[in-house]
Amino acid sequence: MAESEKEQGEQDEDEVEEDTPLEKKKKIFSKELRCMMYGFGDDQNPYTESVDLLEDLVIEYITEMTKKAMETGRAGRIQVEDIIFLIRKDPKKYSRVKELLLMSEELRKARKAFDEIKYATTK
Repeated sequence: MAESEKEQGEQDEDEVEEDTPLEKKKKIFSKELRCMMYGFGDDQNPYTESVDLLEDLVIEYITEMTKKAMETGRAGRIQVEDIIFLIRKDPKKYSRVKELLLMSEELRKARKAFDEIKYATTK
C-alpha cells in the first residue's frame, strides 16, 4: 500500500512540474522588458506584476508563432520565410522584420569585409 502511495505522490509531482510552464520557472525577458517599458514611458522600476504579465504575453506570442511556423514550413524546421509568411498581413511587423533582416545582412557583410582586411594586413 505504501508503495502505491509513493508512486501516486511521484505522479502528482510530475504533473505539477509539467503543468508549470517554463516562463514560471525562469524569467527570461524580465530585464529587457523593464528597459523597454521604461523606454515607452513607464516608471524606471515598473511593478514586478506588470513585467511578469508582459513576459507571459510575450512568451505566449512567441510560442504561438513558433507553432504556426512549424505547421507552415517544412516539418520540424522553422525558416525565416515561414515567419515572414505569418506576419505578411501586419504592415508594422512586416516592415520591422524586413528592416532587421537588411541590417543583419549589412552587418554580416561588414564583418566579412573587416575580417578580410584584418587577414590581409596580418599576412
